[in-house]
Amino acid sequence: MKNEKEILKWLNNELSSEEIEDLKQSEDLQTLEKIAHYSSQLETPKVDAFAALEAFKTRNQSKKKTKVRTLNFKAFYRVAAILVVMLTSGYFLFSNNVKSFETQIAQTKTVTLPDNSEVILNSASKLSFNEKKWADKRALTLEGEAYFKVQKGQTFSVNTTSGVVTVLGTHFNVKERENYFEVNCYEGLVSVTYNKETIKLPAGKSFRVINGIIENVNTQNPSWIQQESSFSKIPLNQVIAELERQYDIKIKVKGVDTSKLFTGSFTHTDKEIALQAVTIPLQLSYSTEGKNIIFYNYGLK
Repeated sequence: MKNEKEILKWLNNELSSEEIEDLKQSEDLQTLEKIAHYSSQLETPKVDAFAALEAFKTRNQSKKKTKVRTLNFKAFYRVAAILVVMLTSGYFLFSNNVKSFETQIAQTKTVTLPDNSEVILNSASKLSFNEKKWADKRALTLEGEAYFKVQKGQTFSVNTTSGVVTVLGTHFNVKERENYFEVNCYEGLVSVTYNKETIKLPAGKSFRVINGIIENVNTQNPSWIQQESSFSKIPLNQVIAELERQYDIKIKVKGVDTSKLFTGSFTHTDKEIALQAVTIPLQLSYSTEGKNIIFYNYGLK
């Protein structure tokens, strides 16, 4: 997009009325309004976690379509043969009851656990658990990010390489990425064990570790289940990593300090708007070189 400097001034209310009109003539008004919505100059979105969860379910259900299939009797014989093989090796199959669910880039997935607890996996994430032992031990392993709606009952544990999150029944979000670990509690009480120390989080509180530095912050609502990623004083390199996960792109930087902090959000539904919402408030530009996106400072292309 052209006129990045003017757009930044517009976001900061630094343009005169005449300059604003000139900007609107040179840029698409709807695009400018979207950038303003996601801009870091605005507060991070206030999202109702429970309403967002229901909206996510509704959106996913609307995508499902009933399929009508014609019976193929040859297929039945093939299935029967497969079943014979499965039954003869049943002992080996059922001796390992580990269930795994995984999402790819730009994908989310809803998983219903054996106790009817619900998990929504964000992109490039994976969870696994022992189905056979679930009744005695509600424990799973998470790589990536997930939102949890846990049914009340015995202890429920989420194990990550960074720490362990333990609850009895509540709504919470866990994000575990490279050099990043964050737990947000939306309802009930969450116990987080990190480096052999345990922290209790009531509703509305969060525990965050970035590059080994612990931060106790207010809860960041799970805007990602509403197709937005939100950040509050997060290093640019973490924002770039999330852009790459949501859009299956590779972002490189030229002369850009990726430790600078970003507050704001970007949409998961429009790549150009997302890139502009991140770069313009940070006084950056971007270009496309093949399959790569290049971030650079104004005038340094």
